[in-house]
Amino acid sequence: MQTDLLQEARRQAEICNACRYCEGYCSVFPALHAHRAFTDGDMTQLANLCHNCRGCYHACQYTAPHEFDLNLPQALANVRHDSWEAFAFPTGAARAFQKNGLMIALATVIGFALLLWAARAIGSMGGEDFYAVLSHNAMVAIFVPAFLFPLASVAVSLRRYWRETQAGDLRLPDIVAAFGSAARMRNLSGGHGDGCNFEDEDRFTHARRIAHQAVMYGFLLCFASTTSGTVLHYAFDMPAPYGLLSLPKLLGIPGGVLLTFGCVWLLDLKRRADPALGATGARSGEIAFTALLGFVGFSGLALYAVGQTGMMPALLVIHLGAVLAFFLLTPFTKMAHGFYRLTALTADAARIRRSKAAS
Repeated sequence: MQTDLLQEARRQAEICNACRYCEGYCSVFPALHAHRAFTDGDMTQLANLCHNCRGCYHACQYTAPHEFDLNLPQALANVRHDSWEAFAFPTGAARAFQKNGLMIALATVIGFALLLWAARAIGSMGGEDFYAVLSHNAMVAIFVPAFLFPLASVAVSLRRYWRETQAGDLRLPDIVAAFGSAARMRNLSGGHGDGCNFEDEDRFTHARRIAHQAVMYGFLLCFASTTSGTVLHYAFDMPAPYGLLSLPKLLGIPGGVLLTFGCVWLLDLKRRADPALGATGARSGEIAFTALLGFVGFSGLALYAVGQTGMMPALLVIHLGAVLAFFLLTPFTKMAHGFYRLTALTADAARIRRSKAAS
């Protein structure tokens, strides 16, 4: 990881540790105040606990033009993004995406769509609905490796993170506490539950938390839809297509709506937010990831809307190309932040447990 980013974040953390004005703002500050000195691993853990709500910046008396020139949200964001790049497997892909995210995402979607369009000539087996374009076996052969690769890559990344932060032992209550915090997006509610200052300086708002929840639960519903379709196909011998009142559709349609709406909302919030309080040079990658995820949801809804019209084959390969690009790029995009944040929350829950046991 870059030493200069860690050193600057450490300098600011030491000042914050002496001030302690923001003690109740989010999970970062109790964890920060538990240390007298900060190792590189400590700074990496604090950076990944930070949700960039920016409340501490607008409350701080030591921001520019003060000589301390504190900008803790940006300092932690820089360390956070650098940690994602440093721990990613393979590492070079993450750095490339952060610099040229929009171009890489667009090229990947188009490239995979063209390959799938070419594959339909040999993959179609005369099935129904989508399988008339690309056979079930061809889809399985393509998407199973594309699903397993990011899981293996993220697992390697998180193992590197856990070792770097020296998070120690792990227990089930720590995991439960972390999932509970993530489900509620507690750290985007501000220290007093008033919301955060992400897009509008001193104005508290819950917009970013709600938009994040729409994306998260929309994605989970879409994943549950795909999973239910897989179970119906293999366990009950009920292959697609499925009707409107079937479980895959009842989960997938609201999931697609939430995912699309949430991503559009997040892009608008990102447009209005001050870039000087976020990670330097990461804007392209963040926008590309959010746009790609939103397009996956939107193209899925559009595919259902066009039905069996002549537009279906072209839209299908575009949608599948976007899904394939999303999965393969997951370890190198901001999608990985969900895994890192959950791991950081788990490590913090373990810290709190050990602290209570020692007192």
